[in-house]
Amino acid sequence: MKRHSAPIIVVSLLILCGSLPLAQNADKVAERAKRIHFSSLVLDTHIDVTPKLQTDWKFTERHTTGHIDLPRMKEGGLNGLFFSIFMPGTVTGPTAVNNALQRIAAVHKLAEDMPDKVMLCTTADDVRQAHKQGKIAALMGMEGGHMINNSLPVLRMYAALGIRYLTLTHSVNTDWADSSGDQPKHNGLTDFGKDVVRELNRLGVMVDISHVSDKTFQDALEVSRAPMIASHSSCRAISGHPRNMTDEMIKSLAAKGGVIQINYLDSFIDNDLYQWGQKTQAARRELAQKYPGRENFDKIREELEKQFGPAPKASWERIIDHIDHAVKLVGADHVGLGSDFDGGSMPAGMDDCTQLPKITEALLRKGYSESDIRKILGENTVRLLGDVERVSKQLKGTKS
Repeated sequence: MKRHSAPIIVVSLLILCGSLPLAQNADKVAERAKRIHFSSLVLDTHIDVTPKLQTDWKFTERHTTGHIDLPRMKEGGLNGLFFSIFMPGTVTGPTAVNNALQRIAAVHKLAEDMPDKVMLCTTADDVRQAHKQGKIAALMGMEGGHMINNSLPVLRMYAALGIRYLTLTHSVNTDWADSSGDQPKHNGLTDFGKDVVRELNRLGVMVDISHVSDKTFQDALEVSRAPMIASHSSCRAISGHPRNMTDEMIKSLAAKGGVIQINYLDSFIDNDLYQWGQKTQAARRELAQKYPGRENFDKIREELEKQFGPAPKASWERIIDHIDHAVKLVGADHVGLGSDFDGGSMPAGMDDCTQLPKITEALLRKGYSESDIRKILGENTVRLLGDVERVSKQLKGTKS
């Protein structure tokens, strides 16, 4: 045995020495990813925390529930977000307008109360200035055309108050547009719906096609003079959820200068979980009536698992799969991040916004350039916002 000890030691030393450069290289990638991430504009185009601003919940305090607050944003390097102005599509008329105004006011108040930390932004230049000053860039997007109450003057009022995208529908049809979550009623956009798209272009508000039917998407694409945004959608080629976009839709969106912002919700990024959701759909509707409100998502999931067995587990790495799929289709200039934080169940490993640096490191390890990573993290969204502003100025006959 002693005669073999020397060769064994030599081999062991060679293996150990050989592994050291690998470990050192891994450490260098992690260090570089951290530097890129925390020096970038990281802008999320869809976060559903807004209703909490209307309660005694504190944005400045670290919480153990939900996905976002100021301390966790800092830890995760998230320095820009669109606060979603949301309510169910079944809330319509003056009630919807009144509720929307209250949520918009809550975002304004947040910025007014924290001028040293939060800057309310309405232009691409505002976002860049906020980032330069080390402040959170706070923007607003309206999730559902039902909140304009079939009125272009109401839409103009929202734009004046700072709304910078309008999701044409939520999960049910409006009086002028078909939703991906409802039975077709209008064959896409009505004539008034097309006027809404034209007015959004004139106002410099992004046309958001997340949640809309495929035909509504095609109609909006044809009418819009400005590039459009999918504020929180993923890739249907990977997961079949109708809220996701087909490859052809992604290509068409990008061909006109638009950006798909990848959604993180577990049932949108993982097809096995989506199929489980289809199987449990009827029971889910019943439970949603029994336990209303987004805060009951986990309780509903727990009840469904008792009836139908455990739901498949989605990993955060599926987010990377969707980003990579979209980039391979249309290039890194047309992909961004639209998490849907606080809007549902996140995949394992993306428990809240503190986990965002994982995305940067994963893209770097896949061979993405620093420039392309920065585009995906936020620069594409700012570029798109600026492009929409330029179209608005052209339509108004003003100088850019």
